[in-house]
Amino acid sequence: MASLPPCPIASQSAPARGGPAKDLAAANRRFYDRLWSQAHLESPERFNTWPFVSQLLRSVPARLEVGPGLRPRLPIAGTHFVDLSPAVIERLGAHGGIAIRAGADSLPFAEESFDLVCACDVIEHVADDRRVFHELSRVLKDNGTLMLSIPLHSHLWTEFDDWVGHARRYDLGELVALLAENGMTVQQSAIFGMKPQSLRLIRFAMRWLERRPREAMFWYNWLAMPLSLRLQKKLKLEKGILEPTGVDEMLLICRRKARAVPG
Repeated sequence: MASLPPCPIASQSAPARGGPAKDLAAANRRFYDRLWSQAHLESPERFNTWPFVSQLLRSVPARLEVGPGLRPRLPIAGTHFVDLSPAVIERLGAHGGIAIRAGADSLPFAEESFDLVCACDVIEHVADDRRVFHELSRVLKDNGTLMLSIPLHSHLWTEFDDWVGHARRYDLGELVALLAENGMTVQQSAIFGMKPQSLRLIRFAMRWLERRPREAMFWYNWLAMPLSLRLQKKLKLEKGILEPTGVDEMLLICRRKARAVPG
């Protein structure tokens, strides 16, 4: 069973991989509402992002995670969360999170509200990604930190991207330009991701989840996800931007530049 990304919060239709337009919002909602209604909530301490996050906590009292699903990377208690899945909102709220049902392209917060914003495995699901980048930047305080992950290279598109509801894979130059347009610079980066490498395994998981969802989710919760967490590699953050050749997915740590003071 494939290890799946957090719940996407797509809100419009968009072409995938340059193909015909499709209703990403409806497809994502159908898939992830079913997934999160049966999946276990995983503690953020179990992910390889935790050593980095834990070092930041004293300096980032105001925190937001966008579209975490039941795989949050920030500590649940005291963190703001936005997601479109009712199951996610209920579960995170029950564990002390401040969870609101909303989309990534319309965050219900004032400007400069947060010291840290996290968006892992989210932006590639949303049709209007420019709007999402604008919103992430808008709610970040000056010199605030954005932690995001994205899949790279459109030529690496596979059935996994279709299955999990991706709208795109990014070329790194395009991504850096989008960040710059929104006042953000990349400080650190690392190879990232928990996607299985076997297309045969992906196809098997797809069929199993569609035909026998109860059994598939049992094995996902009790075998596939624990195994993926155990096998994940230590996160190795490097200064600046990694050479993207051969990298399927990347984690970026960005800083929000100070806004210009009106003259």
